Amino acid sequence: MQYEIRKKERFAVIGKQGSTEEGEGFIQRLWEEANSHFEEVAPLAKKVEHGGFAGFWGLMSDCGMGFLPWENNFTKGLYLAGVEVEDDAEAPAGWVKWVSPAYEYLVTEAGSDAFSQALNYLRQEGLELAGAVYDYTDPKTGKAYQFFPIQRLSGK
Repeated sequence: MQYEIRKKERFAVIGKQGSTEEGEGFIQRLWEEANSHFEEVAPLAKKVEHGGFAGFWGLMSDCGMGFLPWENNFTKGLYLAGVEVEDDAEAPAGWVKWVSPAYEYLVTEAGSDAFSQALNYLRQEGLELAGAVYDYTDPKTGKAYQFFPIQRLSGK
């Protein structure tokens, strides 16, 4: 696998929130709900220079909303399926807004065993997760990535 280090300042996402307590397949159900009602948040979506959306994020957090990794060996936590928005955007009724802290990430293309391979790579390199892992889909290419936070950044 190929890995890249990227820094990302704090950013906001509006989406549909769920929990592992909702059972197997809850993430897929959140994405289906978010996608089927996307027109409600599309005007709030952050745009990039070519006019497209900045990105679609599957943010994760521990149950206490500390943006820590999922608990119990990555089996218990919260998930937000949504779109990156401007910091001052307000979530419409039925939607939730999360503001992710700034991190330095180890980034890899998503795949069937990308998560476990990246965790092994982090261990081999003597690195630890500094927060919850995020899913990201680049609207320009359609490629999916996973962002593994390795250092929390100070700043905005």
